Amino acid sequence: MEKAINQDKVKLALKVCHLYYEDGLSQSDIGKQLQISRPTISRLLSYAKDTGLVKIEIADPLKDLGTLAQQLEHKYHLKKVLISFDASNDSQLINEKLGELTADYLQTIVQDHDSIGISWGKTIKAVADHLHISTRNDVRIVQLKGSVAASDMNNFANDIVTKFSAAYHTNAVTLPLPVIFDDPVTKKIVLDDRFISQIIRAGEATNIALFTSGTVRSDAMLFNLGYLNAAEIKRLQSSSVGDIVSRFITKDGTIADSAINARTVGIQLEALKHKKYAILVAGSSRKVPSIHGALMGGYANVLITDSQSATALLAL
Repeated sequence: MEKAINQDKVKLALKVCHLYYEDGLSQSDIGKQLQISRPTISRLLSYAKDTGLVKIEIADPLKDLGTLAQQLEHKYHLKKVLISFDASNDSQLINEKLGELTADYLQTIVQDHDSIGISWGKTIKAVADHLHISTRNDVRIVQLKGSVAASDMNNFANDIVTKFSAAYHTNAVTLPLPVIFDDPVTKKIVLDDRFISQIIRAGEATNIALFTSGTVRSDAMLFNLGYLNAAEIKRLQSSSVGDIVSRFITKDGTIADSAINARTVGIQLEALKHKKYAILVAGSSRKVPSIHGALMGGYANVLITDSQSATALLAL
């Protein structure tokens, strides 16, 4: 007799669980449908958990992200990986999350007398938009690459400089040059200028470098700022996975096009390897190849990315 009663209880408990957990009905609605009281429903739900009829698993994305970060640190030999959770693969939303996460991280690492090298672009603008007003003293801000666009398209360089200067109570050292010259000889003549060479050296001397990675898609910002012609863009699309501080790299992190690299104004990639913090901030599936290339080249020791990109990087 006892066995029959237990079987009936199990059947009723399972029916309640299906209605509650799968169909999303409230205990009140279930009570009306099954003609039983709410206290009875509550007891049946507890019975189902206690006897193993129902197992509740908490999916903690923060715990999973922590494990994923550790795996990426090990894979790419990084000192720190920070990951924002994202399921949208929407570049704008990802940039906002990465910007906030990076701004919070800078708040924890920047010390008195530090020198921060900055790049430009949409991702770095998102960082600038979320900066905290710093209490540190004598922080220097230096542009790591040329900032003058050859078209009317906005590269956000001025906005980024303004916001970093305000946050750290300083006047940024800017590099008022095109990031890519038409001719390497012209570039050399300009860089031989004492004033310009001092700015380049200031960028190399920064102990914190903040940069993103670009793509070689047709809509890539660097392809639409007027620096490169159609033949050069096509050449880069066949040889490169993207750029780091406007220097185009292959999938293993080597320079993809030495001729274009010779015309590029800014910090050399090798200099990034000697920074206390070389922070690569980049996300979305379109940037995974260039992120991987940058990490394979050893140009970053800190990665800040989104969860989908992190998972894709781990699988490469």
